[in-house]
Amino acid sequence: MPDMLVKLYELPPSGDLVRSLAASGIQIRRAMAPDKVRILSWIEEHSSISARGEADTCFSNTPISLFIATEGKTIIGYACYDATAPNFFGPTRVLDAKQGLGIGKALLLASLEAMRAAGFAYAIIGGVGPAEFYAKTVGATIIEGSTPGIYKDFLGSRLIISD
Repeated sequence: MPDMLVKLYELPPSGDLVRSLAASGIQIRRAMAPDKVRILSWIEEHSSISARGEADTCFSNTPISLFIATEGKTIIGYACYDATAPNFFGPTRVLDAKQGLGIGKALLLASLEAMRAAGFAYAIIGGVGPAEFYAKTVGATIIEGSTPGIYKDFLGSRLIISD
């Protein structure tokens, strides 16, 4: 899966989307340290152990570089940035039953806006799955020759333990 490049100075506004989600009971907010264990457990359950590892790194950043989507007290999605590498977006996930409501877009924009506020002009979306979504939503473009990129030494499911 290739990486994609986003021009942070050309992001679409997120305010109307975030307000619309809030009106329907869905909140997009930055994660808080007291919720770390709950969030990481949710990510491992709904994404992967690798995504949990990346997300754990976000809690070491100031500010925490992870946004969550909640409905009441229930987590329904998350998005990380500055996890695997500085200026990288991802991983991210929204529950299947909640996809198509704009939650993923809101989480993406919240993360990219935070990266822009930190002074970056561009961001990298690492190892993308839905390239069409990122191209349509934020004008992201494929970075040629970026597969496997920084993930080339990723252990993933290929972990071999030897004595």
